[in-house]
Amino acid sequence: MKNKIKTIAFDADDTLWVNEPYFQETERRFCALLEDFLPHHSVSQELFKTEMKNLHLYGYGIKGFMLCMIETAYSVSGGMASFRLIDEVIQLGQELLLKPIELLEGVKEVLDALYEEYRLVLATKGDLLDQERKLKLSGLESYFHHIEVMSDKKVADYRKLLKHLDCVPENFLMIGNSIKSDVLPVLELQGHAAHVPYHTTWAHEQHPHALQHPNLLELNTISDIIPYLT
Repeated sequence: MKNKIKTIAFDADDTLWVNEPYFQETERRFCALLEDFLPHHSVSQELFKTEMKNLHLYGYGIKGFMLCMIETAYSVSGGMASFRLIDEVIQLGQELLLKPIELLEGVKEVLDALYEEYRLVLATKGDLLDQERKLKLSGLESYFHHIEVMSDKKVADYRKLLKHLDCVPENFLMIGNSIKSDVLPVLELQGHAAHVPYHTTWAHEQHPHALQHPNLLELNTISDIIPYLT
């Protein structure tokens, strides 16, 4: 692999820093606000349905999540949600936007080991302003040759990224925690992918089946990539 790879792209959320646990904590608090109308698990199911319905409109990120919480609060309450309750929902979203950046173990060591020899790229999806804020607070910005906040991570999105980077797929490695977003599209393009599982994954990103591919590395931690590339 060391002789093939020239550009290495890293996912951000739950690959470089903590993200999904914060969303799940916020969702639990949101469900508690509506427990007079439905049990927690039912509110959670309704929220997920709303998110999936609106994904093509709002994309990924906290602001879309906030709008979905407001819509779900209205629908679950049968239109009886008070202005105070809606205000509490908005506060939940604002608190989520202000969460601290907690780097995952081994991230800085990996970047230190690779950034002089490879072109490093941050390739993440979500809200542009929020991802820029998180990257700045992470202290990792100087490691990356290019920052790409993508509206989605499908084959066409990676093809566009590779064209922008002037990189052929066989020289490209994507490292991330999502099989669906960070692995499958890259493998379809005949690029290389390294899957670093995270203990908490959003239901929309879950991939239930084991995957085998000659261009895929299954890692236990992000630090496990170093022996393949140094």
